[in-house]
Amino acid sequence: MGSVSISHLIIFIASLLVAASVAGTLIVSVEDVSSSVDQQSDSLTQQIDTDIAIISDPSSPAVYQEPEEDENGSLTLLVKNTGETTIPTDGSNLDVLVDGQYRTGIDIEVVSGGDRWSSGAVAEVTVDLDDGLTDDHRATVIVNGSQATFNFRV
Repeated sequence: MGSVSISHLIIFIASLLVAASVAGTLIVSVEDVSSSVDQQSDSLTQQIDTDIAIISDPSSPAVYQEPEEDENGSLTLLVKNTGETTIPTDGSNLDVLVDGQYRTGIDIEVVSGGDRWSSGAVAEVTVDLDDGLTDDHRATVIVNGSQATFNFRV
């Protein structure tokens, strides 16, 4: 009779250890899922609160500067922050596509609304172009998933 009790005790302790390890694994997994949901929620909130509009005049000659002898041409767009989020002016969250090609060499300067690109402020986004443009073109500015498209003719 004593050997049955000892074997039952050993099986009971082993089952408690297995149950505790399964519970610990589930807790870690639930914490990981919860953290992931929080990050996605923050990212989605930032995307919803960010909105931009390109307010440049497509017929204005100030939009496109022809390349000079030793320099590249440039595209200058006036972009208004119409969302609730302040957009960083270091270009970290901003992407520019010209005719479907990703462009680097972006310069951002806030021209109205102070020194921060806050809600309602307008920034001048200048993109270096390594080639000359002719005919019809399309520029797309993307910030935190919000995008604005600008069609213009050179």
